[in-house]
Amino acid sequence: QVQLVESGGGLVQAGGSLRLACAASGRVGSTYAVGWFRQTPGKEREFVAAIGWSNDYTYFANSVKGRFTISRDNTNAVNTVYLQMNSLTPEDTAVYYCAADELFRVVTGRPDYWGQGTQVTVSS
Repeated sequence: QVQLVESGGGLVQAGGSLRLACAASGRVGSTYAVGWFRQTPGKEREFVAAIGWSNDYTYFANSVKGRFTISRDNTNAVNTVYLQMNSLTPEDTAVYYCAADELFRVVTGRPDYWGQGTQVTVSS
C-alpha cells in the first residue's frame, strides 16, 4: 500500500505561483513514479506531470510545459514530491491529485494509489 497526502493548494491571482506537495509513504517501489493530475467539474481527470521515484525523469502535459516543474525530495523520513506551478491562469483552476504507481500506469492515467486532492483556484 502507498499513502499520499497533498498540501499547498489555495487561491492565487492569475500570473501567480503555487507549490503543491505530496507526502508519500508506504511501499513505493523503485520503478514507481509519482504524478499529479487535475480535475474540474464535468471533465475527466487530466494528467499534469510525473517524476520517477528513483530517477530524475520527468513528464509533463503540453498544457503546463514551461510553466510547471516537478521535483522529488527523498532525503527526509517522509518522501515528498513537489509541483511548482508558475504563470497560473484561470484555466489551471481544478482539484489537484497526487498519484503513484508503476510509471506506465501513471503516465497513462491509471495509477492505483491516489491522494485526497487539494483545490487550486486561480482568479482573473
